[in-house]
Amino acid sequence: MLLLDLSHTSHTRARTGIQRVARTLQSALGSGALAVTHDPYLEAWRPLEPWEQTNLTAVAASEKRGTAWPLAARWRGRFRRVLSRPAALPPAEGIIVPEVFSSAVAAALPALFAATAGPRVAVFHDAIALKFPEFTPPKTVARFPPYLRELLRFDGIAANSEDSRASLADYWRWLGVPNPPPVAAIPLGVDLPDFHLMSESPPGPRPIVLSVGSIEGRKNHLALLEACEQLWAGGTQFELRLVGLAHPQTGRVALERIHALQAAGRPLRYDGPLGDAAVNAAYAECTLTVYPSLIEGFGLPVLESLAHGRPCLCSAGGAIGESARGGGCVMLEAMEPANLAAELGRLLATPAEVTALAAQARARTFKTGKHYAAELVTWLRTLSRRP
Repeated sequence: MLLLDLSHTSHTRARTGIQRVARTLQSALGSGALAVTHDPYLEAWRPLEPWEQTNLTAVAASEKRGTAWPLAARWRGRFRRVLSRPAALPPAEGIIVPEVFSSAVAAALPALFAATAGPRVAVFHDAIALKFPEFTPPKTVARFPPYLRELLRFDGIAANSEDSRASLADYWRWLGVPNPPPVAAIPLGVDLPDFHLMSESPPGPRPIVLSVGSIEGRKNHLALLEACEQLWAGGTQFELRLVGLAHPQTGRVALERIHALQAAGRPLRYDGPLGDAAVNAAYAECTLTVYPSLIEGFGLPVLESLAHGRPCLCSAGGAIGESARGGGCVMLEAMEPANLAAELGRLLATPAEVTALAAQARARTFKTGKHYAAELVTWLRTLSRRP
């Protein structure tokens, strides 16, 4: 059995990328892993309680990114800390940490590591805070260098893409780390209902262009909104639908632009965060998708779009380009308003090309969450415990 650290994900119902990866791992590993959390009120590691398990399986998405601990859970932890010694975690063959852990969790990792003599693996998502600090909250930028150093405690790092793997290896090389742990690129999987995979593009009075992703600076929604406004002003008929949780800091300007366009009567729909079933339905209803993000650790919405048989307009660079290669995508070198407007307008004017791209998407095969989990565990078992 493995130990799976879900200290953050078990205390939020947000559906952003890292939480989705953590939930997928917990579901795919099943009885092969015990989900645990560091309880700051108990000041110890413990298995998840029923209310935390409920957070993992909740259908509705949350409007908030942060964690929440009910008052009863806080007092329960404090009383247990005072009245009884916390129970030790059961023996395990290894540890997987799929989250970007906080400084408080980092301080508690030695106690978690003591629960096993087996390998300890962390999932590395991206180096966005290093490459694009201007699009990253200041607290995250300040936290990131210590986090990258704390990853050196692990026996192996599973990066979500080759781009992320290279970014981490380059950073450690720049630091002059003499003997870093091995870093392997293990791309994520995608799980979707079979009936979506071969669905035809739905008929409707006008095409629907869908964009799924958090509303935040690096996701580049301002460029997409400007591109769509150029097309609308020129008479192109389509609806833009946006799905995703808005970041209160880096997404504020994009939100203001969304509201301004809606007030001007543009066919723009913003749904906020949605649960998995509603996101699947949005893919099924759209004609094509646009993922304007400048940088990702993986680019899961690109593969989700393709797995639904929907073409995707996205970046050709970095991890997004890695996911997009293989058919069904139109990739741009520069995700700027003029480029987006020109290519999106061309696709909307040539339905035959959209149909051909959709056929390419449906012809692709996709790694599932179970495949990803199995690949990760297989790699973990090849690692040796570092001193």
